[in-house]
Amino acid sequence: MVLVTGGAGLVGSELIRQLLAKGKKVIALYNHTTLPDFDSGSLTQVKCNILDVVGLEEAMKGVEEVYHCAAIVTFNPKEREKLFKVNIEGTANVVNASLDAGIRKMVYVSSVAALGRIREGQLINETMNWTEETSNSAYGQSKFLAEMEVWRGIGEGLDAVMVNPTIIVGPGDWNSGSSAIFKNVYNEFPWYSDGSTGFVDVRDVVKAMIDLMESDISAERFILSAENRGYRDVFNMIAKGFGKRPPYKKVTSSLAKIVWRWEAVKSRVSGKNPLVTKETAATALTKANFDNSKLKKFLPQFTYRPLEESIAFTCAAFQQKLNSR
Repeated sequence: MVLVTGGAGLVGSELIRQLLAKGKKVIALYNHTTLPDFDSGSLTQVKCNILDVVGLEEAMKGVEEVYHCAAIVTFNPKEREKLFKVNIEGTANVVNASLDAGIRKMVYVSSVAALGRIREGQLINETMNWTEETSNSAYGQSKFLAEMEVWRGIGEGLDAVMVNPTIIVGPGDWNSGSSAIFKNVYNEFPWYSDGSTGFVDVRDVVKAMIDLMESDISAERFILSAENRGYRDVFNMIAKGFGKRPPYKKVTSSLAKIVWRWEAVKSRVSGKNPLVTKETAATALTKANFDNSKLKKFLPQFTYRPLEESIAFTCAAFQQKLNSR
């Protein structure tokens, strides 16, 4: 029996799909958003917030493996308290419930934000950690501190590994998370930056997670990244996939400061989340490069899909959803 937290998310739903395809019996936890229809008798859906300690203990009964995918991803300063509570306290709850249930192993989905990704001119690897000097992201800090809860669990006897994906490419909810990039390009958002980062297909993220779960590897963390690419290159590929005009206006550092300040004012007036924050503006201008070699040393047979293939697949999936409306 396998437990998946955050089953309705981009990673969680793809993970459930692959686990069911392998004949696994899955208990999937969701909070607000219900899961897609998998039409499988091997899947049990349970509405449970990871802050609900009793609910987690009930869900863990009979479970052998746990994939902890649930988290909040936000760069809105107003949501800092909620961000820390869910990502850190929620992870502590999952770790504690896993220890109490005596599960065989846990895989935790962290983020490269936990490594401190503002490191110009450096190749970022798994030995690095979030610091105030290497990140202005509260999200990154929350994921780093959540990892500390997993390390605590490992110290108390829990077999666990952590994965640190870069930007995940896949057909999730394009109103939030990494999939929002596709919506912005589809709507012909005109701006691009000279920043760069890593990108990885959601199907590869999940394949790596399952391979790590099925291995004897424990007490390790792994960057999951297919390629380091510039944002402009990626936006252009997405625009090509949709048949849309690619971004054509360059965002400079001074312009980014004006935009995030203006968005902050708009957010205070409207009560809506800002489209751009100080944190996201800084990240978009950063040239971050990630070292993906560690996973290949531990799993020599593992390969990543080319980014062009991942983007074409995701564009086609979104286009199909749009056409079916």
